[in-house]
Amino acid sequence: MPTIEVNRTDLESLLGEPLDESRLLSLLPLVKGEIKEWDERDLKIELNDSNRPDLWSPEGIARQIRIHRSGGAARQIRIHSKGRLQTAPYPFFTQEAAQKITVSKSVSAIRPYLGGFLVRGLTISEQVLTQLIQSQEKLADIFGQKRKTVSIGLYPLHKITFPVRYDTADPETTAFIPLGTDRKMSLSEILKEHPKGIAFAGILKGHVNYPILIDANDQILSFPPIINSRGTGEVKVSDTDLLVEVTGTNLRMVMLAVNIFACNLFDRGGIIEPLIIEFPEETNFGTTVKMPYAEGIKPFSKTVQVALIQFEKGLGEAISLDTAQRFLVSYGYNVSTEERSLTVQLPPYRDDLMHPVDVVEDFAISRGYETFVPTLPSQATIGSQSASSRQSARLVSAMIGFGFEEVISNLLSSHEEQSDWMGKPNHVNRPEGRIVAIENPMTERYAVPRSWILPSLLRVEGKSSKAYYPHRLFEVGEVVRLNPSGKGCETALHLAGVIAYAEAKFSDLHAVVFTLFHTLGFAVKMQSFDHPTFIEGRAGALFIDKGGVAIEIGMIGEVHPEVLTRWEIGVPTVAFEIEVGALGH
Repeated sequence: MPTIEVNRTDLESLLGEPLDESRLLSLLPLVKGEIKEWDERDLKIELNDSNRPDLWSPEGIARQIRIHRSGGAARQIRIHSKGRLQTAPYPFFTQEAAQKITVSKSVSAIRPYLGGFLVRGLTISEQVLTQLIQSQEKLADIFGQKRKTVSIGLYPLHKITFPVRYDTADPETTAFIPLGTDRKMSLSEILKEHPKGIAFAGILKGHVNYPILIDANDQILSFPPIINSRGTGEVKVSDTDLLVEVTGTNLRMVMLAVNIFACNLFDRGGIIEPLIIEFPEETNFGTTVKMPYAEGIKPFSKTVQVALIQFEKGLGEAISLDTAQRFLVSYGYNVSTEERSLTVQLPPYRDDLMHPVDVVEDFAISRGYETFVPTLPSQATIGSQSASSRQSARLVSAMIGFGFEEVISNLLSSHEEQSDWMGKPNHVNRPEGRIVAIENPMTERYAVPRSWILPSLLRVEGKSSKAYYPHRLFEVGEVVRLNPSGKGCETALHLAGVIAYAEAKFSDLHAVVFTLFHTLGFAVKMQSFDHPTFIEGRAGALFIDKGGVAIEIGMIGEVHPEVLTRWEIGVPTVAFEIEVGALGH
């Protein structure tokens, strides 16, 4: 979870009140935060929510607390005709833009999206600069997946001439002096020699040209997402006017980062001036987009309808319409009501609503968990392991006994990993191909629950090339698949294992699997079959006999070289996977 360092005096200034440790402890539940370190000057705050990047700064923490402290009244208007309460937006969301950044079509295949704004009249002190850099790094590292999907650049505005363009350049012939050096370096040299280039070169791997930001005088401002220019991209103490730009691979994430940073700088007293961003092709928000963005072709923040019964189900007590509206507005929501439901909308610096339960949680935070009366259990029960847990423990013990190391992976994965990188198993004939898609994923990296475990093991193997061979890995875990009918989904417990080394062959794993089934008291049979993950002629379907009927329970085979290449695995690999539930308990 994100942990940020905060200057206590700075936080007091943003909050508008003095703080001692007990007062701060009483306020931090509003941001799901807790104090990790406290002293008279500096403190560390851990935020227990990875979906609220707007809170990963002292400005964001102070904003959420201020809105709640005022009950929303300090930033609230009432539209009587519709019975709607809403938080008044920051003024720059409705202002016109005077300057422009043009995005070239040549960046479309590399890093296609850019956003930004100008801030004036904010004197950059050493403390402000420290917090800006921290916010920049937290957003880029955590929200932006180490700059892969989002990175942020800050520039002294007086050195820049508009219009600015976002384009590509030849990495060998394009050169400038990057931050942290006094030597002109080509883009290619930066990736090989500069510390930031070495750290983030993988983001641009495989591309012939690289993105650059250039002003109207052909000055290079930066090499996104790697490093700024020392001449035009170094912000110093006492600067007053800045350009803030965000580049990335996901437009919505870029726009959210722009909105968050603009609100932060406005809260510090800066005057925000929007920019016009001209894209070469149509986006979900048009080809010409004014940023920071709240309303345009469509609202940035989607609306969610929540029935009152969902509050009762989630919290265990009946909640009135007025009460629900009042506490949601005091948490920053825009709310309109109907007879037995509310339609809510987040402010444009938030984009974390995935389900009505998220709204119910925010209501509980706003009202305060201490206001809910706990109910003691009415029955005394004795806990014990479930049958599936006992079965899992037996399998884990057996696999460790065979010399395998256990892996525990995420349930969420990507469609690319579950299908494309595995040879695209036929979704009609194979259960692992019946992939369930999440309707509103936060990132493509976690857009589907895994339908089988082998991709998880191959991901680990692909990152383990420096470990001594042979590698013997296994995992017992859940998978989620569409029902064969295509309606609804099912959860199953699977066991998968891999052996990887220079001489790995089918017989290595065949002996393990057949011994495993013998240990569990089952006779297993194998039948040759074709599967795109495995080498043709070197794969088999596994069957057990249940009541005189042969039940397919899994598969085993030598992994196809093309699949190994996708996962960057450099040695032969054999793998198996079985459905544990089919074995019974």
